[in-house]
Amino acid sequence: MSNSYKYLDLDHTYIDPKTGILRNLQSITDSEVLLFVESGAVTKRLRELHAKPLKIKGIESLFEIHRHLFQDIYIWAGKERVVEISKDGKQFFPTTHFNNAYKYIDTLISDFRKVNKNDKRQLAEKLAEILDNVNYLHPFREGNGRAQREFIRLLALEMGFILNLNPPDNKDVYEKYMSGTIESNVKTLTELIYELI
Repeated sequence: MSNSYKYLDLDHTYIDPKTGILRNLQSITDSEVLLFVESGAVTKRLRELHAKPLKIKGIESLFEIHRHLFQDIYIWAGKERVVEISKDGKQFFPTTHFNNAYKYIDTLISDFRKVNKNDKRQLAEKLAEILDNVNYLHPFREGNGRAQREFIRLLALEMGFILNLNPPDNKDVYEKYMSGTIESNVKTLTELIYELI
């Protein structure tokens, strides 16, 4: 999988121009150390959400999840990005239209909640549609994947399903997830979610 993200951040809002890495609350200046510390902190915060699940209210809960996961690392945890992001030449949702996207995703969440809890196929389809739109939105400078996987996990939990889109012992699941999100392939995401819930 490619990891060629590009960011339009002329004012160095997120990146320290001297070190070239993300500004962080720990004043870490080495990218490998930051990755290690961030991973440990987020893992700890994920465990907290597993122990005490958050109730999804709407798209604002995605921001609450991100804030919780990254609160120890970034001052901008839980805040929408102010830079444009693209990957492999494809731009994520433009920041100027975020409010429209939030309303649309809230509609998708409302539709998901109307599905019968016994209709596993339709629940998977609705979760895949929400995931695809949240991924395209990409509202954060960093940590979008981790926040959106937790968001979808918590929505599935509302319907009584266990869903892990990033199991540590199953690389195949993560690769299907990445393929589905990168290619905006709702069918791939539906099949993956359907298999896992």
